[in-house]
Amino acid sequence: MEKKAAIRVDHVSKMYKLYDRPSDRLRESLGLTRKKCYREHYALTDVNFEVARGETIGIIGTNGAGKSTILKIITGVLNPTAGEVTVDGRISALLELGAGFNMEYTGIENVYLQGTMIGFSEQEIDERLDAILAFADIGEFVNQPVKTYSSGMFVRLAFAVAINIDPEILIVDEALSVGDVFFQAKCYRKFEEFKKEGKTILFVSHDLGSISRYCDRVILLDHGRVIATGAPKEMVDLYKQLLVGQGPGSEEKESVSKGEVVKKAGWITPFEMNPAALEYGDKRAEMLGFMVLDAKGLPTNTIEKGSEFTMKVRVRFHERIEDPIFAFTIKDMRGTEITGTNTMFERITTEAGEEGDTFVVTYTQRADLQGGEYLISFGLTGYRGGDFVVYHRLYDACSLVVVSAKNTVGFYDMNSVIKVERESEI
Repeated sequence: MEKKAAIRVDHVSKMYKLYDRPSDRLRESLGLTRKKCYREHYALTDVNFEVARGETIGIIGTNGAGKSTILKIITGVLNPTAGEVTVDGRISALLELGAGFNMEYTGIENVYLQGTMIGFSEQEIDERLDAILAFADIGEFVNQPVKTYSSGMFVRLAFAVAINIDPEILIVDEALSVGDVFFQAKCYRKFEEFKKEGKTILFVSHDLGSISRYCDRVILLDHGRVIATGAPKEMVDLYKQLLVGQGPGSEEKESVSKGEVVKKAGWITPFEMNPAALEYGDKRAEMLGFMVLDAKGLPTNTIEKGSEFTMKVRVRFHERIEDPIFAFTIKDMRGTEITGTNTMFERITTEAGEEGDTFVVTYTQRADLQGGEYLISFGLTGYRGGDFVVYHRLYDACSLVVVSAKNTVGFYDMNSVIKVERESEI
């Protein structure tokens, strides 16, 4: 028997009017011109999908794909330009960090404010207050104005309110990215409880590990259109292709070989190079470009945990250099160096680079890092007359996203094998 739809999105489009000057908007609103003074921008175009009762659905896509826009239309924050949304069930939405909170109110006062806005009586909020405060776990700060809260405390309280008011449909937009790993684990346990109770969850996240781990289906958006809907792993793989211009509708053909992909990329990173990257060195030899490739040989900065991936760096020598040292490091987003190596540590003898020579350095390894976002740095150094010389360094050159269906404690997974046996059976 087919499940009843909790959410139905039917041919929804959302168009914004973009004005070059504020005066154009004013002239049009006052009817002072018949000329169209704006450009049309469609954040969503003819979007269709259904979410069945009890499903956990993820929405992924690049920045500007329309993910947050569709959630705001579903929750009634925005009206569609065309199309219709039907919702069957009470919604609790966490679209933005603490959206709807009064910054001057205390945490307790905001709990009652949010509950009242959703339609609960004071008595009903009283009955849920202990559960909300226990989940948020922010101690005496509940009696302080929320303007004094850290971002982590903010999201803990906002999420605690959202999930403890007995919603039939929970909608979340990137709210979990601020909490620590233990709070996130608590939230996802609540997701599991909701699923068992037959409730519906719809959430947007850049955390592809969470998308893979918790979603029944995933919707992939690109430039305001639904590109595909399907199993989480298939959609994550498709999303990774989309990031490097090889997804549906791109100019790249599926028949392009790995070698051609590398060649077409022109040795310029196929994803955004960090604009805040630190670059220095005397440039007697320099790195012309770099790439990160997944286990399938596709250029992407999104890697599955436990899979093999490769980093390639193209180097040009402008004069003869003996025994160049090639290196990389991986840091977390706080700047802590997690791992890295170089040709000297690995005891690899490198041949001298002559003026005009071009080398390709390939680093291949297994991604046993925990799921999350990291920064990759590359280095080209050596010794001259016993002195250490930096020829070229690119610090924090690009991000590396590790997608994980299972995280352990710390920076990396030791892939431990655990056995639990009754003593009498040993």
